[in-house]
Formats: sequence, C-alpha cells, structure tokens
Amino acid sequence: MKKWSKALSAAMLSALCLGVIPATPALAAYQLNPEVKDATPALKEAAEIGVRVYNNPELQNLPNKDAMVVMSFGTTFKDSREKTINPTVAAIQKALPHVKVVTAYTSHIIVDRVKANEGLTIPTPEQALEQLKKEGYTRVALATLDVIPGMEYNYKTAIYRLYRNQFKKMTIGLPLLYWQGQEDQRDDVMDAMKAFETQFPKTGKEDAVLVMAHGTPDPSNAYYAVIQTRLDRLGKGNAHVYTVEGWPSLEDVMPMLKEKGIKNVTLMPLMMVAGDHANNDMAGDEEDSHKNILLKNGFHVNTYIHGLGENAAVRQLFVDRALESWNYLEAMQEGAKGGMHQ
Repeated sequence: MKKWSKALSAAMLSALCLGVIPATPALAAYQLNPEVKDATPALKEAAEIGVRVYNNPELQNLPNKDAMVVMSFGTTFKDSREKTINPTVAAIQKALPHVKVVTAYTSHIIVDRVKANEGLTIPTPEQALEQLKKEGYTRVALATLDVIPGMEYNYKTAIYRLYRNQFKKMTIGLPLLYWQGQEDQRDDVMDAMKAFETQFPKTGKEDAVLVMAHGTPDPSNAYYAVIQTRLDRLGKGNAHVYTVEGWPSLEDVMPMLKEKGIKNVTLMPLMMVAGDHANNDMAGDEEDSHKNILLKNGFHVNTYIHGLGENAAVRQLFVDRALESWNYLEAMQEGAKGGMHQ
C-alpha cells in the first residue's frame, strides 16, 4: 500500500498541470482532480484513459437491452478470416451466450469487396450501430481487434464519441497492446509477447525471426520499440521487429542481422490476419517483397504466413479485451451523468 501511495503521489504531481489524478490501478482510469471546478467537456475528455464508459443521463429510464460490436479492419482473404477474425468473435459470443454480438469492419473498401466477391454483407461500425438502434438495443459494448492504439483505434474511439449519446450506455474496450506496466497497471506488451513467442521456431546463433508489424505515422508507432524491449527481456535477442509503413523498416533492421552474422531468417506477421501485407508485402513473389529483398542480400528465408488470430494464446487476449469492455458495461458505476468512468 505504501508503495502505491508513493507512486500515486508522484503521478499526482506530474499530472497537476492537466488537472487530473490517477485512479486506483484496478479501475485503469483517471479522474479529474477534485480541486478542478466546472471542468469543461474538453478537459473531461482529455482525462479519459483505459476503457471508456459513457452513461447517457437522458436515457437512464430505458430498459437494458445489450449488444456488443466487435470491430476489425477486416480482410478480403477468406481463408485467413475464417482462421482469425471469425473464431475470435465466436469465442466472444461463446463467453456471452445471451448477448447479441455483431462483427463490423472499419475498412469500407474491404466491406465493398467482400460483398462483391462473396455476397457477404458485413457492416461498418456506423451501420452496425444504426441497426442496433433500430432493433431497440440500449446498451452497447464496443470491442476492437486492433494490435496497438493507432490510427485504426482512433477511428473506433471516434465512433464511440459520435454514437455514445444515442444509447443509454456505451463502452469501448482496448486493443491488444495498451498498458505497459506503468503505475502498477498490467503489462499488455509483455503478456502479448509471451503468447506470441509460443509460435516462434527454434533458433541458433545464425538464425533470426523478423516480426513484421504494420507501422503508422501516429505517435503510437513507439509501441514497436516497446515490443522490441519485451522480446529482448524474454531472451529473444535474435527476434527483430520491423514495419511495413512505419519505423523501423526492413532496411533499418538488415544491417543488425549482418552484424550478428545471421544467415537464416523467418518472416512472421504481427497482425490479426494474414492478409495482403503478409501474403504480398512480406512473402510475395514481387521483386520488392521483403522475402526477395532478403534473398538478394544473401539470407536464407522462411515465411510464416499466419495471423495472430490463429494463435490460441493471443486470441484469448483479444477475447479478454472484449470481455473487459463488457464488464464495464455491466458494472454499476458512478458517472451516470455522462463522461468518463470513475
């Protein structure tokens, strides 16, 4: 308790300029400092962190009719979808047998292509929420299959902000990676890497695993550096993270491989599905695929074309994130006047 008090005091001091103080670790949230008077909506929203919860004061008299929307970027690769997204959503539905669980894709392009190529109608988050509203659902838990809280997650939190006033209560859960062990919070990155490494091949001194992440221009690209530190702590010194659209790139990583005398490389995606990036950018036959770039540089290359959703241990973490959002929807908490959870 004393240890937490010290950490809490330090966090209070560092947060005074914003006017927020950390809540207890179990709640994984922040509260406005009680000395703040007449806090503006902007200040309240700036203080939101962790699972977000909104109680609409205008609709509290409505009966509870609950649903969950599981949001994913989506994929046109049917075989990967059936091994990753679908079983993850099925596991969530199994955990919530009496709740309506809807899958929604945030990529409108993929929604259109899946409809045209397969005749399968998958809604966007906006369409899913509009339909739930028509069907009389009053409380909605949003869940995400994102890996990091990057631009895709920003889209999902925007959905939350735009639609929360149209329901009695709404929550939005966290991506696979969020907390990093700060202020006694859990370390999502370490937990995910422990699950992820279960699919690593055995390696010798001349072997390496190159983990292909997506990358983003968003500041959340920094998560990839944290991922690297967790892999290092796990003794995976020959595992290196690189990105398709961020930093570090493959070109940044190759010099380290040569310095270590690496001759054999296994390419492995750190993505929910093994879609276009895994099949084409990473393992494709095009001249500029990562596989061919490495081959040209003298490495022997193996490819592991499986999404994170195929890894049972990682899939369970995604399910846990969804159930966390659901638990906050079910919880009787203060904050019924709206805004962040307390």
